[in-house]
Amino acid sequence: MSRLDKKSPSLCTDRPLDNTDISNKLNLLRQLLKSCFGPTARLKQVHNNIGGHVVTTSSSSVLLPVISSSQPFINLIKASILNHVSRFSDCGLFAAIFCLALIEQAKRSGLRGNVSIRVNKHLLALCSGYLQGEDCGCKVKLDFCSSHNLITLARSIVSSKPACVLTEQETLHISKLAVQAFLLTVPCSSPGTVSLGKIVTVPVEGYSVLTSVVFPGLLVDMPDGLCLTKFDYLSNPIRMVLFSTSLAGDLSDLGDGMIEVHAGVDTESQILDQLLELGKQVVDDEVKLFVCQKVVHPVLQQYLRSHGIIVVERVGITIMEPLTQLTDAQPVATLHTKIPSKAYGKVRELSMKQFGSKTMLHLQPLGESVICTLLLCHRNETMLSELKVVCQKTEHVLRLTLREPSALLGGGCTETHLAAYVRHKSKNEAPEAASVLGCSQTEYLLGVEVFCRSLEFVAKALQHDGGNSLIDLTHAHHWTLPADVLEEHMEDSLGFCGCGLVESSPSRKWTFLDTKYTEFLPLALVGDSRVQPRVLDSFTAKLSALQVATETANLALDVRYIIQDVN
Repeated sequence: MSRLDKKSPSLCTDRPLDNTDISNKLNLLRQLLKSCFGPTARLKQVHNNIGGHVVTTSSSSVLLPVISSSQPFINLIKASILNHVSRFSDCGLFAAIFCLALIEQAKRSGLRGNVSIRVNKHLLALCSGYLQGEDCGCKVKLDFCSSHNLITLARSIVSSKPACVLTEQETLHISKLAVQAFLLTVPCSSPGTVSLGKIVTVPVEGYSVLTSVVFPGLLVDMPDGLCLTKFDYLSNPIRMVLFSTSLAGDLSDLGDGMIEVHAGVDTESQILDQLLELGKQVVDDEVKLFVCQKVVHPVLQQYLRSHGIIVVERVGITIMEPLTQLTDAQPVATLHTKIPSKAYGKVRELSMKQFGSKTMLHLQPLGESVICTLLLCHRNETMLSELKVVCQKTEHVLRLTLREPSALLGGGCTETHLAAYVRHKSKNEAPEAASVLGCSQTEYLLGVEVFCRSLEFVAKALQHDGGNSLIDLTHAHHWTLPADVLEEHMEDSLGFCGCGLVESSPSRKWTFLDTKYTEFLPLALVGDSRVQPRVLDSFTAKLSALQVATETANLALDVRYIIQDVN
């Protein structure tokens, strides 16, 4: 069929970073994400213009997917950040803000795009090498003999999401639960390859956050009308079977292909007979717990329950994997063959748990449990939804510590420390580096300033109440001066640095981040090991975020044309 309308030519944008519309959108995105950064961030409510669900959040993993843009350049940056978040769960806002700051600072500097790209790559390698080195002054080793730093890491993530609306006590409670749940998923005595368990989160709306609790084992919705007091086999090994196919008895559940039905045959009766044969085998094999991912036919349910078998249906696909791990059962995918004996699983104990109007069946494993259930409570749906996302992200970040048992100082201290280190290192190696990168020393040092100012921009983004950001000239940690404090009273008001490791003292010198200062090599902290950081960031996630942000900024600086099909 011929076109009704003539096809429009593609829209070509030359030098997108010089385009006013794209620059305005980049600036808007930077300001939007900057205002979401840190514990005192401002929340965002996103609602599309044709109705739908209202999203209230400050998390990049929730915010970025619901922000739509018709500009491919914006979507390129967005997709890159979301890919990082999907892999590491944390530091999405850091990556986005640093990337957009690098682009903006490079534009303002007037530095040639290809020079900016080469300098950024060089400085990224310098930062990565320093962060991964043993002499890094902003890295903390995590000791798994103590839960203190793990709780600090978890607390830093939870407290950075103000949409959860938690008090200090609630934040600490959730942080401890997150660490407890994570440790339960790590097997204590598994030779060979270690397989981690799983945390199943059950949200309960309308209750205090402090009633949230972690249970070893698995909680599933209690079948209607079940009373465990009727049964005498609630402890000792309980045999169970797990079905992944529907047992509702519908023809559509028999699979794809043609079904030949002879005249006069009652198909419903035939399928029901098949289901009851299955039920007889289950009774003969002394199964006491019958679990199905989908629906179980009412007649089969009645038959099984009349023989003292607990039937749990519609558990859903998300529970199947932890159920398999917990019970060692092999999911049965058909009702047309006998259940093999190796498909049966076992649980040690069944009990009933009551949470307000929600009644749940608690399954406990025979041996060591690497499956646990986090019962998560909050006062309303919006807060509970954000808290559930944060707890899942925290679990992922804690798992990353098994690969690399380190964390970076939080509160902006890693950013300012890195900026000071890069300035010092780059000044000393400027002639050699400029020669290798094929640019002048002036261009190289200008590129260094762009990179360092972008790092400092991220640290300053943590401040939302009109205060000023400072850096001390010894350790290069980040400090915040409240807006209502005069500069002459600064020493009495600074207290501790952003991460909480360095305390203010009369001998310490500071300077504002917006001002130029003489480069210096930041000193690592040595001394009282009893002083612990109060804010930590994931080492693995932040290192990846630094790489993703720099590479995405370089890609953006390298784009010459955008060709967009407008049909």
